[in-house]
Amino acid sequence: MHRLMAGVTILEHELSELRLLVERQTGIMLDCPNSALAAHVADYLESQELESAASLLCRLRALDQDPFALPAFLDGVLNVNTGFFRHPGAMNALARQVIPQIYARKSDDGFCTLRIWSAGCGTGEEAYSIAMALCEAIPGGNASPTVNGNGKGEGKEKNAVRNGGITDAGLAASALPSMKDWSIHIVGTDLLSSSIAVAERGLYPQSALAGLPPTAIRACFSKIGSASGSDGNGSQEGPQNIGRSASAIGFANGANGRHATNGTNATNGSGSGAHLLVKPRLRSLVTFNTMNLTKPVYIGRFDCIFCMDVLPHLSRVQRTALLERLHLYLEPGGYLFLSQTEKLCAPNLNFRSETFDGYTFHRKPLAASAAYGR
Repeated sequence: MHRLMAGVTILEHELSELRLLVERQTGIMLDCPNSALAAHVADYLESQELESAASLLCRLRALDQDPFALPAFLDGVLNVNTGFFRHPGAMNALARQVIPQIYARKSDDGFCTLRIWSAGCGTGEEAYSIAMALCEAIPGGNASPTVNGNGKGEGKEKNAVRNGGITDAGLAASALPSMKDWSIHIVGTDLLSSSIAVAERGLYPQSALAGLPPTAIRACFSKIGSASGSDGNGSQEGPQNIGRSASAIGFANGANGRHATNGTNATNGSGSGAHLLVKPRLRSLVTFNTMNLTKPVYIGRFDCIFCMDVLPHLSRVQRTALLERLHLYLEPGGYLFLSQTEKLCAPNLNFRSETFDGYTFHRKPLAASAAYGR
């Protein structure tokens, strides 16, 4: 047993029951030590003025009455890093291999549509990184060079030479239509409504962008200082322009629950020092919603799905079920991006692995099997 609050005892079997309940409801396996989980439970009980772990379990079982109770409890116990261009190999493959291939397939349609899902987007850095990569890859996007596989910013020409050039994909970057000829929609989803609130706001401490090239920061963010609010280019952004209410979020379900540990949190706009706000041009490409990946709301088909660092937190059964759903949600010829430490654990799915500049991603064939295709 764990005695962590005055008059409150948290029993070992209550912690075990809590782990099972979380796994049943979300597919997430809480792998933290019992002592850490007990400490989190104690803090949560105090903040919610609950008397015991038993009362917490009763609340979490009644999710039909309070669907946000479980995500609220998980906020703080799930501890997974997130950050801008955290997987540069994936962004490089997207910009220099996948986008030209998609356009080559869709060019006969004239106006090119592109839908990308960041499943488990945490506090939004991955979704905005995808938007930055697209703006750099597509003419007229006016973004600065993305971060390459070495974590450094390089110009397009230098990167094209290092990577063998986009012409390897059968289409040079200059042959792509300008940004105005694309219809781009990036969807970011996460289980935690607090993370989605940060993503909606698009405001990050300057330290969160420390790894990005200065030119990329200037192109995509406005600096909001505690004193002047100048972005360094003479423009001003007042606090009234920062907020986006989390209540505007459309879905009520809840994605995997990656929690930021890079200093961003639900009170991202507070505190001293400079913060950086995503510019409207980039923000307009992205929509955020809460969603539970194990109980998803169907939100359409996608050309690309990023599901990075999600599978390790799920049970084996839920991993397989999630991969089957992601395969279904991909357009024929669409692409699935996982982190390089994650493996496809559903061998019956019709994916073909491809590699670009050392990064391996997975493509759903145009003629997908009837079992999982259209």
